[in-house]
This record gives sequence, structure tokens and C-alpha cells, in this order.
Amino acid sequence: MLNDHGRPIFGATYRAMNYGPAPLEVYEMLKCEPYWLSKLGLDDYPWMRKGYKVELDTRRNSLDLPDDLAPVEMGVLADALNRSRGMSFDQRTRETHSMDWVEGTLRPDARMAYADMIAKDRPDRAELIEDLEAMGPRLVL
Repeated sequence: MLNDHGRPIFGATYRAMNYGPAPLEVYEMLKCEPYWLSKLGLDDYPWMRKGYKVELDTRRNSLDLPDDLAPVEMGVLADALNRSRGMSFDQRTRETHSMDWVEGTLRPDARMAYADMIAKDRPDRAELIEDLEAMGPRLVL
């Protein structure tokens, strides 16, 4: 989404983790961290953890599709999920350990920068980085 459309889907904080980049806020929600429940206005997550996997729990709150994502964003997410499902764990790990991930591992907090995620050969790269930096304080999940 960032390279094709010049903007991220989520204004998340990405960290370079062992098996690839992780949007921290989403990662914490998937781990059922209670902090995010109040931000989401929920009493409980509509999923539950089973080991390292997450399953929807139909006994809990219903999971409404987000209405604040554009159709192009939903399409990008669906395409990425479908592509990821067709890969082995090792293939996914290799694909996500590109230079943006490597740069993140070199920072003390392993934080990845959006600037590192933008293709180096993108003609408007400097302009896009400037726009993202200006938008940064307003990016929200």
C-alpha cells in the first residue's frame, strides 16, 4: 500500500521482530492485551488465542468489518493475506526480512521507519517521506 499508493493502511509502529516486521498495536491486540479494549470500546476481543494462533470466538462480541478503510485498502489487505496463506512459514520469513527490516534491527528499539519501507527507486521518494513525516503525528490506528 505504501509503495503503490503512497500511504500506509495503518499508522502503526512497526518493530523488526525475529520472524518479520510486526505492527505493534495490531500485534498487541492479537495477543489480547487489555489496554486496547478501552481504545476499541470493547469489553472483550472477538477472538481468542490458542497457542500462537488466533481464532474468532463467536460467543464474544461480534466482529464488524471496519467501515473506515477504503475499498482499495481492504483489497490490499485481502491480497496480502491470500498471498501469505500460500507461503510456507520459511517463505514468509524470507520475504519479510528485506532492507527495511534490517535497518530496524540496527536501531536500539528495533523500530522500523516508514522511510526504509519506501522503494529506493521510487521517483517521488523524498517527497513522499516528507509528506509522511508531516503526517506522522496524526497517523492513528
